[in-house]
Amino acid sequence: MNLQEKDLLDNAFQANKAGNIRQAEELFQETIILNPKNPKPFFALANIYHRRGELGKAIKAFSKVLELDPCHTEAAISLSVIYNDIGKYEEAKKIFEAASERVKAASATTGPVDDIHVNKKFSQRHFELAEQYFTYCKYDDALFEYSKASSLDVENAEIKLKIAKVYAKKGLVNKAAEELRKLKAERPHYIPARLALGLIFYGAGNIIEAQQEWMKILAIAPDNSEAKTYLSLAENATETTLN
Repeated sequence: MNLQEKDLLDNAFQANKAGNIRQAEELFQETIILNPKNPKPFFALANIYHRRGELGKAIKAFSKVLELDPCHTEAAISLSVIYNDIGKYEEAKKIFEAASERVKAASATTGPVDDIHVNKKFSQRHFELAEQYFTYCKYDDALFEYSKASSLDVENAEIKLKIAKVYAKKGLVNKAAEELRKLKAERPHYIPARLALGLIFYGAGNIIEAQQEWMKILAIAPDNSEAKTYLSLAENATETTLN
């Protein structure tokens, strides 16, 4: 990679990170003109297209990455995710299996690797897409992607917490509370679940139940500032009601 190409690529990534997507897109395209054999700008453009919902362009760009670098696991995973989302399950399966085999082959020197490694990478891609949907208040799409992410990484508590938060945003408070109770049962010391469940109780007017959740947090982590703040608010609300 020559200096001009490196500068263009660095500027493109900086623009992308700063949220200047149009500028980033133009710079990535300029980089491709300069060196059409570098997979990095194609991969970056593919992710931009994917986030914008331009799936045809994303498929072409991810495919180009794999043409240039057949061992690019992230591109394979992203492409498989898109095919799965648009109902092309056989194509998605083929790409998934190929990516899995490449991971196993690359790890041959360090011992056998099962599909958990690849599953977590797929899960992360679904999670990232869900986060985008959540940011733009597309809660049904976010729930769909979070659920896929969770099915591929069942031990990930953060994803389950996000699912509960989506239900809450959709107004399905009982469903959100149910998800948080299940998460709390699985991970009794997972503080974010207790914080969120306490807030749901508080919002529903169940002040005592909310206080109980936050007090349990302080029993686990006595210095937790959020639990202390929420408890203080709940105590003030109780005093106001009594007065």
